[in-house]
Amino acid sequence: MGWRDLGESVWTSTPLTVARRGALRAGTRALSTTYSLYKVHPATWRLTATHYQPWMGDFARLHAWMTCQLGSLHVPAYRQHLAEHDWRFRWWDLENYPPTDKASYVQRYDETSRTRSGRLELRGTLVDESSGSSGTPFNWVRGRDELADIHRNVAGFTALMMRDEERLFVINAYSMGAWATGTNTGIAMAKIAMVKNTGPDLDKIVDTMRHFGPGFTYLVSAYPPFLKDLRDRLDAEGWDWPAWRMHGLVGGEGMTEALRDYCEERFLTVRSGYGASDLTIGIGGETDLTVWLRRALLEDHDLREAVLGPGETRTPMIFQYNPLETYLETTPEGELLCTLTSTAVLSPKLRYNIGDEARLMDWHDLAAVLRSQPEWQGPAREAFAKQRMKLPLLLLFGRADATISFMGANIYPQDVENGLYTDPRRAAQIGSFTLTLEDVEQDATRQQPTIHLELREDVQLEPAERTALADGVREGVVDYLARTSRDFAQSLEESERSDDIEVRVHDAGTGPFAATPTTLKRVYLRPGAAG
Repeated sequence: MGWRDLGESVWTSTPLTVARRGALRAGTRALSTTYSLYKVHPATWRLTATHYQPWMGDFARLHAWMTCQLGSLHVPAYRQHLAEHDWRFRWWDLENYPPTDKASYVQRYDETSRTRSGRLELRGTLVDESSGSSGTPFNWVRGRDELADIHRNVAGFTALMMRDEERLFVINAYSMGAWATGTNTGIAMAKIAMVKNTGPDLDKIVDTMRHFGPGFTYLVSAYPPFLKDLRDRLDAEGWDWPAWRMHGLVGGEGMTEALRDYCEERFLTVRSGYGASDLTIGIGGETDLTVWLRRALLEDHDLREAVLGPGETRTPMIFQYNPLETYLETTPEGELLCTLTSTAVLSPKLRYNIGDEARLMDWHDLAAVLRSQPEWQGPAREAFAKQRMKLPLLLLFGRADATISFMGANIYPQDVENGLYTDPRRAAQIGSFTLTLEDVEQDATRQQPTIHLELREDVQLEPAERTALADGVREGVVDYLARTSRDFAQSLEESERSDDIEVRVHDAGTGPFAATPTTLKRVYLRPGAAG
C-alpha cells in the first residue's frame, strides 16, 4: 500500500469519517446561518448587494462544496449518483462532484430519494409544476423554509429596484395554479407591496386599475409577450398613460431590447428576472447597469469584444446574482451549473445543469473594462448609480439548441423578435410568432427560415396589408441580422439567397398557433409548422 492509499484509508476510516461529517454539518450550518442574516429584511438584502466584494465569492464556493459534501452524506439519490461516477472524497474540491441534470438525476430518482435524509416533509411543502416547454411537465417539491427564503430574495430584489417608488401596487399577471412563478411571486410581493393575483387576464387587470385609479405605482409582473399584450390593449382603449405610473417586471423567457423599447414607450421601466422551475425563481435580475450594458453591446463592437470576446455574435441577457445564495459555475462547454447553498432547500440542487449557455463576470472585472474607455465609463457610472449593486454578472445566452442555422449563420428567436418590434405600428398588429426551418416547395433540395406571425384577435388585414406586413417584417429581421451578426452580414455578400426568409401571416389561433396555450410561455422555435 502506497502513501497515497494509506492516507486515503486513514481519512475515510470510521472515526475520522464521523468527525468529518460532524465538522461539515457544523460548518455548513454556521455558514448558512451567517448568510441568512442578509435576508432578514429587504433593507439588509440591499446592504449586502451594494457592498458585495470578491472575497465573498470565495466563501460562497466553500459553502457550495460543503453543500455538495452534505448531499453525499444525506441524500440517497445523490449518494447513488456519486457511486455511479466512481467518486472519491477530496477536501475543498468542488469540481470533484459530478454535475447533475434532469435526464441523469431528476428522471432517474423519485422525489423522496432526492430529499435530505430521504424523507419528504409534508407539512408546509408545496409542489410546483414546470410549464412543460421542454416536453413533459415535471413536479418540484419545495419546503416551508425554502419557500420563505425564495420570497425574501424576490422581495429584496424588487424593493431595491422600486426603492424610489411610493404606494406600490403589484399586479401579478403570471399564470396561477401549479406553476412556481405565479404563486411564489404573489407571496413574495406581498412583503413589500399591495398585491392582486389576476393571472394573465387582461379584462381583470384593466378593471382592477380602473377601480383603484392612478394614485398608485403599478408594477405588472408577467411573461414578456403578455406585457406587450397589455400595452396594446390599453392603447386600444385610449389609456391616459401620463396619468399613471407603471413598471413591468417580466420573467420566464428571454426578452429582446426591441420588445423592451416597445413596452417602455408606455411603461416607465421594464426589467427581467432569471429563474427556473428546476431550481428556484429569482436567481438573478436585471438592473439599470445590466440593461445599459446589453444595449451598448448591440451598438458598440469594441465593447462587445471586450466583454464577450472576439467572434461572439449573440447578445446575452445580463443579470446580477448573489453567489451567497445561488452559486453558479460554467462547464468547459459554457453551460451553467447551479448549486443552491441554503440548507433550507428540501431537494438539494447540486451542480445542476439546466442546459443554458452562459458566462460569468465579476462586477469589479466589468468595472475595469469600462474604465479603459471614457465613452463607456460615463454612461455606465450613471446607470450604476440607480441601484449601486456590486453583485457578479450572469451573461445568459439561453438554451444551446435554440437556433436555426442557415447559410452559415445562426438565427435565434431573439433575432427575429428584435426585427419584429422595431416598428411600433407593426408590433401592435402582431400577437406572437414562431420560427421554423422548412423545405422549399419548388426545390426539395433547399430549406429556408420561415417566420410565422399570429395576428392579434382584434386585427383583420386585407391581402395587400398582409403582404405589406410580411415584407416589412422580412426587411426588419434581415436588417437587424445584418447589423448584429457578422456571419449573416458576410453571407449576404456571398450569396443572394441569404435574405431568403419567408414570412407567413396567420389569423389568431390558426396555422401553427391553433390550440396553442396563451397563458403559459410562448413557443418560438418549432421543428416544422403548418402553412
